Amino acid sequence: MCATLIALIDADRVPSPVVADDPRPAYRTSETCYLYAGPDAVTAVETRLDALTGLEPRYGEALQGQRYAVGQEFKPHHDFFDTGQLYWQDQVAVGGQRTWSAMTFLNEPEAGGRTNFPTADVIIAPKAGNLVIWNNMDDYGAPNPGSVHQGMPVEQGVKYVLTKWYRERPWGQ
Repeated sequence: MCATLIALIDADRVPSPVVADDPRPAYRTSETCYLYAGPDAVTAVETRLDALTGLEPRYGEALQGQRYAVGQEFKPHHDFFDTGQLYWQDQVAVGGQRTWSAMTFLNEPEAGGRTNFPTADVIIAPKAGNLVIWNNMDDYGAPNPGSVHQGMPVEQGVKYVLTKWYRERPWGQ
């Protein structure tokens, strides 16, 4: 299934945006492919993620695939939304805050490409099929500073991951 998902990502990838006032910042250099329901592999992954997390499927954003070539990275960032930014009002209308993140590694680059949670002092090496899930909010519903993470630069090869975000309310495109 990983090979099928990698082929889907390669077929339709574009420079990775972010939800921000500047949607194409220099701190994210990967490529992204939006994987909407339809292909069997996409449906299978989304069904598994919904079951594993126990989260309501309608709260989930569309699955995304990311491709990181040599030197590409996503510098330290958080997946929750900054409610003080202009983009926040648009996000309120389409499901509100991102509550959970689920990231699945599809392959293992020859070197580099680890995921670092600097505040938590956790570094995860990419291994095909491994899943990392974290809560973007704390016990009180406020942004979780421990969820800051980064996709460290790939040193050799290419890294592929899937990312699924869940919102506080049903997500609407």
